[in-house]
Amino acid sequence: MHKIAYLFIGREQPIFSTRAHVFQIDPNTKKNWVPTSKHAVTVSYFYDSTRNVYRIISLDGSKAIINSTITPNMTFTKTSQKFGQWADSRANTVYGLGFSSEHHLSKFAEKFQEFKEAARLAKEKSQEKMELTSTPSQESAGGDLQSPLTPESINGTDDERTPDVTQNSEPRAEPTQNALPFSHSSAISKHWEAELATLKGNNAKLTAALLESTANVKQWKQQLAAYQEEAERLHKRVTELECVSSQANAVHTHKTELNQTIQELEETLKVKEEEIERLKQEIDNARELQEQRDSLTQKLQEVEIRNKDLEGQLSDLEQRLEKSQNEQEAFRNNLKTLLEILDGKIFELTELRDNLAKLLECS
Repeated sequence: MHKIAYLFIGREQPIFSTRAHVFQIDPNTKKNWVPTSKHAVTVSYFYDSTRNVYRIISLDGSKAIINSTITPNMTFTKTSQKFGQWADSRANTVYGLGFSSEHHLSKFAEKFQEFKEAARLAKEKSQEKMELTSTPSQESAGGDLQSPLTPESINGTDDERTPDVTQNSEPRAEPTQNALPFSHSSAISKHWEAELATLKGNNAKLTAALLESTANVKQWKQQLAAYQEEAERLHKRVTELECVSSQANAVHTHKTELNQTIQELEETLKVKEEEIERLKQEIDNARELQEQRDSLTQKLQEVEIRNKDLEGQLSDLEQRLEKSQNEQEAFRNNLKTLLEILDGKIFELTELRDNLAKLLECS
């Protein structure tokens, strides 16, 4: 299949590409999905201008894991928010794509519907072109071939078709009526024999095509029954997935709440870290203050010791001062006594002087 894919890709151009996980339905169970790619791969829409067809192709390395031609009867179904599928009767399988987001799934589905409609229009134009090209050949074959082909006419025997041709050729082969030369009549007979052989060959081909179409119809009916069964199973699966989706929504809601809680805790943690940083600064400041306090305490102790020494010296000086004051008081008292005595002596000397003076005056 991958050789065929490379052959077609060589003359086709991708018109839309996306990435998805590729799955195929299990051919044995027709129920389970089998992954055909270990990781997300590129899935592309291709347009073949020579054949006027649209195809979906995906390569995993050198292997073509999707090679699906879009037909008007195909339907792309979204089974969940990120998963979609479609059935390919030619490949006799069902493809599934898992996308990373709902937007990618919606875009792929829109392109599928767009190219499906384009394939339908291309098929209608092709059929109209075939009808137009087949009309001149039917008219040249005679009046009986101008009507559309039916299964009865296709399955008719050669003997049933022979009289019509001979009836058409007999008037021309009758020498008495048309007065034609014998050689000319023989040429006409050969011409109609060749036409008859051509019609027999076409009849055989159409009969084989009808048999093949009948076999294909039976096969399509079987595939349709299988698809209907698969559709019922998928419907049940969709119901299950919807339940799972509701649970997923609950999980998503819980996850959102957890994310909000985590965000709040992160903000709280950030606040706590800022507070811890502030407390560290305060601790550093407190340590500096403690060091200053210890230094001041040591200085205070030194001052207290010095103060005690000064108090001792002051007490000693006070004692000495008191002793000195006492001594001064005693000296003052003694001096006062001495002054009193000196005053007495001076008074006596004064009296003595006065007496001496009087004695001098008297002498």
